[in-house]
Amino acid sequence: MKVEDLYQEIILDHYRAKHHSGLRDPYEVEVHHVNPSCGDEVTLRVHVDGGTVTDVSYEGQGCSISQASTSVMTDLVIGRPVADGLELHQEFLTLMQSKGALEPDEERLEDAIAFAGVSKFPARVKCALLGWSAFKDAALQASASPADNQQGVSR
Repeated sequence: MKVEDLYQEIILDHYRAKHHSGLRDPYEVEVHHVNPSCGDEVTLRVHVDGGTVTDVSYEGQGCSISQASTSVMTDLVIGRPVADGLELHQEFLTLMQSKGALEPDEERLEDAIAFAGVSKFPARVKCALLGWSAFKDAALQASASPADNQQGVSR
């Protein structure tokens, strides 16, 4: 089996069995992001406790790449400090902007390395980044001023 086939299988597995899908309580921030170029969208909730991402839940519609990438992202960031989750976002963004020239760090990005090939297709990069961008937005809001956040309120 070729590496590209393995990566495609990882993406399809996450698309078929989306991890952490379905909006859940409790949460500090809910955001809604849309990719205007293709119509993919995601509503994402982040729950942070003591500076750690304790849950990320989402509902979305769109292509297999956007849905699978969001599923992979949730696996990576849940249980980590917010700062580490944001660092992973930056690493994934760098990978997506590499146009296939960057060798991803499998220890850090785990299943997200399956999207390395997507970086060669600029039209699909936004799909892969949709859930990650929503996470960054929500995580920054949730950690900016915890006392100001109320469940379900997005600034």
